[in-house]
Amino acid sequence: MRTKPNLISLVDLRLFVHVTNDQTTLQNTTNKMSETIDTTALGEQIVRVIKTIYDPEIPVDIYELGLIYDVFVNEDHDVKILMTLTTPNCPVAETLPLEVEEKVKSIDQVKSAIVEITFDPPWSQDLMSEEAKLELGML
Repeated sequence: MRTKPNLISLVDLRLFVHVTNDQTTLQNTTNKMSETIDTTALGEQIVRVIKTIYDPEIPVDIYELGLIYDVFVNEDHDVKILMTLTTPNCPVAETLPLEVEEKVKSIDQVKSAIVEITFDPPWSQDLMSEEAKLELGML
């Protein structure tokens, strides 16, 4: 069974905190100002954007395909996406991460976005959602 990636996580310079509540108030220790980030709404918006990106060889979006492992956001609205590819020699290895980065950057609330590629754990069909498996005739 596929484990869904975290919709949103908050990245502090010192530690990672996975958010499960709807709103989190963060204290900005540098300039002593508070700011509220609706992490659920921003996370859902990032996922909606990611779900518009398809692997050109597979008619399933990269989120349902299981290529997105995690999404992190810090209090400055900087986004880091941890993702993988179906294989290390994937023909879109150069373009797909850039497409993800550019589309996430296009969200108004996102200040910056970077995509990190990992092959640990390696992608497998077990990471696909049931929706993706159904679309590909695997169920």
